[in-house]
Amino acid sequence: MMIMYLQGSTQYDALGHVWYGDQLWNGYDAKSTIGGLEKASVLPIAERGVVGRGVLIDMARHRGKDVLAPGETFTHLDLLAAAEMQGVRIEKHDILVIRTGWIGSFYKRDQAEFYREFVEPGLTYSPELVEWFHRMEIPNLVTDTIANEVTVDPVSGVALPLHNALMRNLGITLTEIAQLDPLAADCAHDQQWTFLYTAAPLKVVNGSGAPVNPVVIK
Repeated sequence: MMIMYLQGSTQYDALGHVWYGDQLWNGYDAKSTIGGLEKASVLPIAERGVVGRGVLIDMARHRGKDVLAPGETFTHLDLLAAAEMQGVRIEKHDILVIRTGWIGSFYKRDQAEFYREFVEPGLTYSPELVEWFHRMEIPNLVTDTIANEVTVDPVSGVALPLHNALMRNLGITLTEIAQLDPLAADCAHDQQWTFLYTAAPLKVVNGSGAPVNPVVIK
């Protein structure tokens, strides 16, 4: 028997993890989540796994930092600028891996400081950003933060709007709390920012998410 938090480590969100307007991804009724996700659970992702071309965009390194500041934001245009500086192209259907340095900094900070007035750095919502993700058909967004986006949108004050815009509306799978510092150091060393990305979360029936240990091959 194993008792654990399914989403307390590097993990995949199920597509039914969040919703609005009483509907999940693909129009499923939000009531289907009562007692467990009957629809859009993490199980289909776990059964099939995720494999594809991954590209690492190191936003912290791009801005000359070890870690982005609390609440520091960036957009798809910043991602494209960082990719250009790295000498790599973000291509259609890429698994997009973004490093902020945030989770890595947890092991270097006092815990009270890390969680004080907690607002993570990350992507911030705009219709243009959502359209870019849609046009690029990005299947999977992977970051080294707990929420894959800035915790509270600085313009609207809404918490986690990209979870709904990307996951609920576009069906983009989110992977969170990935420790990307070693991968980023290796990519910076050999200047190869693309790789084969593979991942298969635990097969949790009706789960809203599951732990995962992604493996990349360069």
